[in-house]
Amino acid sequence: MKITGITAQQKDKNRVNVMVDGKYRFSLDIFQYADLGIKVGNEYTDEELTLLETESRFGKVYARALEYCLMRPHSAREVRDYLYRKTRDTRTKTGEMKKGVAPEITTRVFDRLVEKGYIDDEKFTRYWVDNRSLTKGASRRKLQAELRTKGVESSIIERFLSESSRSDEGEIEKIIAKKRNRYPDDQKLMQYLARQGFSYDDIKQALASHD
Repeated sequence: MKITGITAQQKDKNRVNVMVDGKYRFSLDIFQYADLGIKVGNEYTDEELTLLETESRFGKVYARALEYCLMRPHSAREVRDYLYRKTRDTRTKTGEMKKGVAPEITTRVFDRLVEKGYIDDEKFTRYWVDNRSLTKGASRRKLQAELRTKGVESSIIERFLSESSRSDEGEIEKIIAKKRNRYPDDQKLMQYLARQGFSYDDIKQALASHD
C-alpha cells in the first residue's frame, strides 16, 4: 500500500492527513510526521500502517492530555483519572458507540508527561498550597484533606505545609475580612470557619480580636 497524499488539516494546522491508495487513513501531528519520515510514494505493509495508526492515536491523546496539564498543574492521580476516562467507550451525539483508547496508549502518554515534567506531585503541591493561600483562606487541615483527595503522598503534603509561610491564624483573618458581611452573627461565622477545618480555639481567638 502506498502513501498517495499528505495534506494539512483545515481545523488544526499542526496536524496532517495521510492518504493511502487515494483514501484517508490517519492523521499525525507535525512532529510525528517529521520523526516518522513519511513521504508521498512510500510503501507500507498493512501491519506497518496499523502501527502508524497507533502513533496517530497516541499523538491525539497526548495533545489533549497536554492541554489538560497546561490548564493548571494536576496531581498524578488526576491525570491518571483523566486518561482512564479516555479508555472508556462513549456514545456519540448520533447514538453510536465510540471505542475508547487502548490502555497501552494512555500509559505511554502518562509516562511521556512525567518524562517532560508536566506531572510532578511536588510541583502540584506547591501550586495548590500557594494558590489556596492567595485566593482565599484555607486551614492546614483543609489543605491536607484536599491534597490527600488528589492522591498526593502524606510526606510531600507535610513537607510543603511546613515550608509554607502560611498560618491558620493568618488564614482565618482572610476569611473573616471576606465573610464578615455575609455572617454578621458570630455563631454562624464560627460554624462556617469550623467547616473550613479551623480549630475552635483559633476561631475564638480570632473573633475576640475583632470585638
